[in-house]
Formats: sequence, C-alpha cells, structure tokens
Amino acid sequence: MNDADVSKQIQQMVRFIRQAAEEKANEISVSAEEEFNIEKLQIVEAEKKKIRQEYDRKAKQVDVKKKIEYSMQLNASRIKVLQAQDDIVNSMKESAGKDLLKVADGKKVYKKLLKDLIVQVHNHRKKNNFKSSLINHDLVPP
Repeated sequence: MNDADVSKQIQQMVRFIRQAAEEKANEISVSAEEEFNIEKLQIVEAEKKKIRQEYDRKAKQVDVKKKIEYSMQLNASRIKVLQAQDDIVNSMKESAGKDLLKVADGKKVYKKLLKDLIVQVHNHRKKNNFKSSLINHDLVPP
C-alpha cells in the first residue's frame, strides 16, 4: 500500500471514529436530557404537592377561624339575650317587691293576699305532694 491509500484508510477510520463519537455524544445528550426532564418533573410534582398541602392547611386554618368567629358571635348574642332576660327578671322582682310593700301597708288587702297565697300553696301542695311551712305571724289573725 502506498501513502495515498494509507492516508485514505486513516481518513476513513478517523471519519468512522468521529461518527461513532458523535453518535455516542448524541446518545449521551439525549439520555441526559431525558434524565433531566424526569428529575425536573419529579421536583415540580413534589413542589406542587407541597403547595397543595400548604393550601389545604391554610384553608383549614381559615375554616377554623370562621367557626371560632361564628361561635363567638353566637355566644355574644346568647349573652345579650340572657342579660336582657336577667334585666327583665330583676325589674319584675323590684316591681313585685315595691308592690308587696304597698300591699303590706293595707291590712285588708294584705289579709286577702295571704289568704289567696295560702289557698294557692295548699292546692299546689295537694297537686304535687309538696310540703310547705308558713310563718306563724302570717297565720295568726291580729
């Protein structure tokens, strides 16, 4: 073989090696790209999962806050109702106390009231097997 044939054969071998190297480089590049995309997808999915969990946690916090606020408003309205009822009962007690003081001043009206109350207690006692005790000075006529 002469120098030209040897040179030609070397050039052919160089082209073959270069082509094989380029193919191998392309394979490595494609493989690296696939691995990168798979890893990127896994990272993206993991971050999406974290975001969903954080959103769920915050949504639950908001829901709990709303329930607490509703409960507090409900309790506040109940307290207002109970306070109003208490005010009415207290005013009725005061009014009844004043009226009883006025009644106690008039002997005739006071006797009638006591008689009516004794009858009412007696009837109630019969109905409910209720024991009652009366004050002696209320039973003894003056």
